[in-house]
Amino acid sequence: MSEQEETLIVGLVSVSDRASSGVYPDQGIPALQEWLMRALTSPVRFETRLIPDERPQIEAALIELCDSAGCHLVLTTGGTGPARRDVTPDATLAVADKEMPGFGEQMRQISLHFVPTAILSRQTAAIRGSTLILNLPGQPKSIRETLEGLKDVEGKSVVPGIFAAVPYCLDLIGGPYVVTDDSVVKAFRPKSAQRPPQT
Repeated sequence: MSEQEETLIVGLVSVSDRASSGVYPDQGIPALQEWLMRALTSPVRFETRLIPDERPQIEAALIELCDSAGCHLVLTTGGTGPARRDVTPDATLAVADKEMPGFGEQMRQISLHFVPTAILSRQTAAIRGSTLILNLPGQPKSIRETLEGLKDVEGKSVVPGIFAAVPYCLDLIGGPYVVTDDSVVKAFRPKSAQRPPQT
């Protein structure tokens, strides 16, 4: 396998008391998988975890996915609001080496196009070792909008989604070279960081 074909390992963590106890089916992990399978043209493998809103369990899952499972990218869904049980960002920052606040700022910017309560979201991102961790919203529609951004009726980008910046971030922290389907989300890299398309 060449360097360009290295498989991206993505950890998907759904944080929900009720879904993790079987009260209703989890929607977060399926929504993330569906979107990533559409968006990525390079090889990807998933590690999934469904856990309750308990900070020690979230921290343990993040550490395990980053340090043991070898994930290059970890996406969490749920637990990012102001309620007492919403502790995903706190757990993320507790295990992080660096905070990446621009991701959270952009997620709120996207959501504000739909609801004024977007300012209540505490979504953030961080790096642990050579893994990027992103805290995403809990609803499938919001997950897609956050990752993909907003487009006008002609399909042109109005507000960029956060995933446009993920491949280059992974480059910078030592992850695999990730290629996206431009019709879903166009990854941005400086010209000096771009590789020619594989034939």
